Amino acid sequence: MIERRPFDSLGGADHGWLKAKHHFSFAGYHDAKRMGWGALRVWNDDTIAPQTGFPPHPHADMEIITYVREGAISHQDSLGNAGRTEAGDVQVMSAGSGITHAEYNKENVTTRIFQIWIIPDENGKSPSWGARPFPKGDRSGRFVALASGFKEDTEALPLRTDARVLGATLKAGESTEYPLARGRYAYLVPATGKVDLNGVKLDARDGAAIRDEATLKVTALEDAELVLVDVAA
Repeated sequence: MIERRPFDSLGGADHGWLKAKHHFSFAGYHDAKRMGWGALRVWNDDTIAPQTGFPPHPHADMEIITYVREGAISHQDSLGNAGRTEAGDVQVMSAGSGITHAEYNKENVTTRIFQIWIIPDENGKSPSWGARPFPKGDRSGRFVALASGFKEDTEALPLRTDARVLGATLKAGESTEYPLARGRYAYLVPATGKVDLNGVKLDARDGAAIRDEATLKVTALEDAELVLVDVAA
Protein backbone atom coordinates (compact mmCIF):
# COMPACT_ATOMS: atom_id res chain seq x y z
CA MET A 1 0.00 0.00 0.00
CA ILE A 2 1.39 3.35 -1.08
CA GLU A 3 -0.61 6.52 -0.57
CA ARG A 4 0.75 9.51 -2.45
CA ARG A 5 0.28 12.78 -0.60
CA PRO A 6 0.83 15.61 -3.11
CA PHE A 7 2.74 18.62 -1.80
CA ASP A 8 -0.22 20.88 -2.59
CA SER A 9 -2.47 18.76 -0.34
CA LEU A 10 -0.31 19.27 2.76
CA GLY A 11 -1.31 21.52 5.64
CA GLY A 12 0.73 24.62 6.26
CA ALA A 13 1.27 28.07 7.64
CA ASP A 14 2.93 31.26 6.42
CA HIS A 15 4.47 33.32 9.23
CA GLY A 16 6.40 35.58 6.90
CA TRP A 17 9.85 34.56 8.12
CA LEU A 18 8.76 30.90 8.15
CA LYS A 19 6.83 29.11 5.43
CA ALA A 20 5.90 25.64 6.70
CA LYS A 21 4.18 22.66 5.11
CA HIS A 22 3.01 19.82 7.34
CA HIS A 23 2.75 16.20 6.21
CA PHE A 24 0.90 15.45 9.47
CA SER A 25 -1.30 17.39 11.87
CA PHE A 26 0.81 20.07 13.55
CA ALA A 27 0.16 23.35 15.39
CA GLY A 28 -2.85 25.02 13.76
CA TYR A 29 -3.25 22.32 11.10
CA HIS A 30 -5.43 19.36 12.05
CA ASP A 31 -6.44 16.42 9.88
CA ALA A 32 -7.82 13.40 11.74
CA LYS A 33 -6.58 11.15 8.92
CA ARG A 34 -3.02 12.49 9.16
CA MET A 35 -2.11 12.25 12.84
CA GLY A 36 1.06 10.26 12.18
CA TRP A 37 2.30 7.12 10.45
CA GLY A 38 3.27 4.42 12.89
CA ALA A 39 5.74 5.98 15.34
CA LEU A 40 6.37 8.87 12.91
CA ARG A 41 4.50 11.86 14.32
CA VAL A 42 5.75 14.99 12.47
CA TRP A 43 7.32 15.75 9.08
CA ASN A 44 7.57 19.49 8.48
CA ASP A 45 8.93 21.07 5.31
CA ASP A 46 10.24 24.45 6.54
CA THR A 47 11.56 27.41 4.57
CA ILE A 48 13.29 29.91 6.89
CA ALA A 49 14.19 33.45 5.82
CA PRO A 50 17.74 34.75 6.37
CA GLN A 51 18.60 36.09 9.84
CA THR A 52 15.45 34.65 11.42
CA GLY A 53 14.52 31.50 13.30
CA PHE A 54 12.81 29.76 16.20
CA PRO A 55 13.42 31.45 19.60
CA PRO A 56 14.02 29.26 22.68
CA HIS A 57 11.22 26.76 23.27
CA PRO A 58 10.91 23.46 25.16
CA HIS A 59 10.45 19.85 24.07
CA ALA A 60 10.14 16.55 25.94
CA ASP A 61 9.95 12.86 25.05
CA MET A 62 10.45 13.12 21.29
CA GLU A 63 13.22 12.22 18.85
CA ILE A 64 13.66 15.30 16.62
CA ILE A 65 15.69 14.92 13.44
CA THR A 66 16.62 17.93 11.30
CA TYR A 67 17.67 17.29 7.71
CA VAL A 68 19.15 20.42 6.13
CA ARG A 69 18.35 20.71 2.41
CA GLU A 70 19.67 24.21 1.68
CA GLY A 71 21.52 26.83 3.71
CA ALA A 72 22.30 26.06 7.36
CA ILE A 73 20.67 26.02 10.78
CA SER A 74 22.39 27.11 14.01
CA HIS A 75 21.42 25.29 17.21
CA GLN A 76 21.75 26.24 20.87
CA ASP A 77 20.19 24.45 23.83
CA SER A 78 19.87 24.38 27.61
CA LEU A 79 22.53 21.64 27.86
CA GLY A 80 25.13 24.07 26.51
CA ASN A 81 25.29 22.47 23.06
CA ALA A 82 25.81 24.75 20.10
CA GLY A 83 26.42 23.95 16.46
CA ARG A 84 25.83 24.88 12.84
CA THR A 85 24.35 22.20 10.59
CA GLU A 86 24.59 22.90 6.87
CA ALA A 87 23.08 21.44 3.72
CA GLY A 88 23.67 17.71 3.52
CA ASP A 89 24.15 17.40 7.28
CA VAL A 90 21.80 16.03 9.92
CA GLN A 91 21.19 16.78 13.60
CA VAL A 92 19.31 14.73 16.19
CA MET A 93 17.89 16.03 19.46
CA SER A 94 16.58 13.46 21.92
CA ALA A 95 14.32 15.67 24.03
CA GLY A 96 13.96 13.08 26.80
CA SER A 97 12.98 14.47 30.19
CA GLY A 98 13.07 18.01 28.79
CA ILE A 99 15.25 20.41 26.84
CA THR A 100 14.95 24.01 25.65
CA HIS A 101 16.52 24.94 22.33
CA ALA A 102 16.65 27.66 19.70
CA GLU A 103 17.17 27.19 15.95
CA TYR A 104 18.22 30.16 13.81
CA ASN A 105 19.08 30.73 10.18
CA LYS A 106 22.06 33.03 10.68
CA GLU A 107 22.95 32.87 6.99
CA ASN A 108 22.38 35.48 4.32
CA VAL A 109 20.45 32.96 2.23
CA THR A 110 17.20 31.05 2.72
CA THR A 111 17.44 27.81 4.68
CA ARG A 112 15.25 24.83 3.89
CA ILE A 113 14.91 21.87 6.23
CA PHE A 114 12.88 18.77 6.90
CA GLN A 115 12.09 18.40 10.58
CA ILE A 116 11.03 14.89 11.52
CA TRP A 117 9.66 13.82 14.91
CA ILE A 118 9.52 10.17 15.98
CA ILE A 119 8.00 8.89 19.22
CA PRO A 120 10.71 7.37 21.48
CA ASP A 121 10.58 3.84 22.86
CA GLU A 122 10.90 5.14 26.43
CA ASN A 123 10.10 8.45 28.09
CA GLY A 124 12.03 10.43 30.69
CA LYS A 125 15.60 9.69 29.63
CA SER A 126 18.32 12.35 29.80
CA PRO A 127 18.18 14.74 26.83
CA SER A 128 20.97 14.86 24.25
CA TRP A 129 21.95 16.47 20.96
CA GLY A 130 24.34 15.58 18.14
CA ALA A 131 25.09 16.43 14.52
CA ARG A 132 27.31 15.15 11.74
CA PRO A 133 27.93 15.61 8.00
CA PHE A 134 26.69 13.10 5.45
CA PRO A 135 28.33 13.87 2.08
CA LYS A 136 25.82 13.33 -0.69
CA GLY A 137 28.44 11.46 -2.71
CA ASP A 138 28.54 8.76 -0.03
CA ARG A 139 24.83 8.00 -0.62
CA SER A 140 24.93 8.13 -4.40
CA GLY A 141 22.81 5.34 -5.82
CA ARG A 142 21.87 3.85 -2.45
CA PHE A 143 20.10 4.49 0.82
CA VAL A 144 22.39 5.30 3.76
CA ALA A 145 21.26 5.40 7.39
CA LEU A 146 21.53 8.97 8.71
CA ALA A 147 19.93 8.43 12.12
CA SER A 148 19.02 5.08 13.58
CA GLY A 149 17.94 3.10 16.60
CA PHE A 150 19.51 -0.05 15.13
CA LYS A 151 22.89 -1.02 16.58
CA GLU A 152 24.22 -2.23 13.23
CA ASP A 153 23.99 1.33 11.82
CA THR A 154 27.27 2.33 13.44
CA GLU A 155 27.85 5.40 11.23
CA ALA A 156 24.39 6.91 11.85
CA LEU A 157 23.42 9.39 14.54
CA PRO A 158 21.76 7.44 17.39
CA LEU A 159 18.01 7.41 17.93
CA ARG A 160 16.17 6.18 21.02
CA THR A 161 13.45 4.53 18.99
CA ASP A 162 12.93 1.51 16.74
CA ALA A 163 13.37 3.57 13.61
CA ARG A 164 15.75 4.53 10.87
CA VAL A 165 16.09 7.77 8.85
CA LEU A 166 17.83 7.25 5.50
CA GLY A 167 19.02 9.39 2.62
CA ALA A 168 19.87 8.66 -1.01
CA THR A 169 20.79 10.57 -4.15
CA LEU A 170 19.95 9.16 -7.58
CA LYS A 171 20.86 10.29 -11.06
CA ALA A 172 18.09 10.27 -13.65
CA GLY A 173 17.46 6.66 -14.67
CA GLU A 174 19.13 5.17 -11.59
CA SER A 175 17.27 2.82 -9.24
CA THR A 176 17.79 1.60 -5.71
CA GLU A 177 15.88 -0.71 -3.40
CA TYR A 178 15.11 -0.85 0.31
CA PRO A 179 13.67 -3.93 2.05
CA LEU A 180 10.78 -3.11 4.38
CA ALA A 181 10.28 -5.70 7.12
CA ARG A 182 6.86 -7.17 7.74
CA GLY A 183 4.63 -4.93 9.85
CA ARG A 184 6.83 -1.84 9.41
CA TYR A 185 5.67 1.59 8.20
CA ALA A 186 7.69 3.83 5.90
CA TYR A 187 7.38 7.40 4.65
CA LEU A 188 9.33 8.71 1.64
CA VAL A 189 9.78 12.30 0.46
CA PRO A 190 11.89 13.40 -2.54
CA ALA A 191 13.61 16.58 -1.38
CA THR A 192 14.30 17.26 -5.06
CA GLY A 193 13.47 15.51 -8.30
CA LYS A 194 10.74 13.19 -9.55
CA VAL A 195 10.77 9.46 -8.85
CA ASP A 196 8.81 6.27 -9.40
CA LEU A 197 8.16 4.28 -6.22
CA ASN A 198 6.85 0.79 -6.96
CA GLY A 199 4.86 2.23 -9.86
CA VAL A 200 3.65 5.35 -8.01
CA LYS A 201 4.94 8.66 -9.39
CA LEU A 202 6.14 11.24 -6.86
CA ASP A 203 7.06 14.86 -7.50
CA ALA A 204 9.55 16.81 -5.40
CA ARG A 205 8.29 17.32 -1.82
CA ASP A 206 5.35 14.93 -2.22
CA GLY A 207 4.96 12.39 0.57
CA ALA A 208 4.38 8.65 0.22
CA ALA A 209 2.89 6.72 3.15
CA ILE A 210 3.91 3.07 2.77
CA ARG A 211 3.04 -0.23 4.43
CA ASP A 212 2.69 -3.88 3.38
CA GLU A 213 5.36 -3.50 0.70
CA ALA A 214 8.20 -6.02 1.06
CA THR A 215 10.59 -4.07 -1.16
CA LEU A 216 10.68 -0.40 -2.07
CA LYS A 217 12.12 0.16 -5.53
CA VAL A 218 12.79 3.81 -6.31
CA THR A 219 13.70 4.90 -9.84
CA ALA A 220 14.72 8.50 -10.50
CA LEU A 221 12.83 10.12 -13.38
CA GLU A 222 15.22 13.06 -12.97
CA ASP A 223 18.12 13.72 -10.61
CA ALA A 224 16.69 13.23 -7.12
CA GLU A 225 17.52 13.55 -3.42
CA LEU A 226 15.46 11.28 -1.17
CA VAL A 227 14.67 11.01 2.54
CA LEU A 228 13.06 7.81 3.85
CA VAL A 229 11.85 6.98 7.37
CA ASP A 230 11.30 3.35 8.47
CA VAL A 231 9.40 3.05 11.79
CA ALA A 232 7.54 0.58 13.95
CA ALA A 233 3.77 0.41 13.51
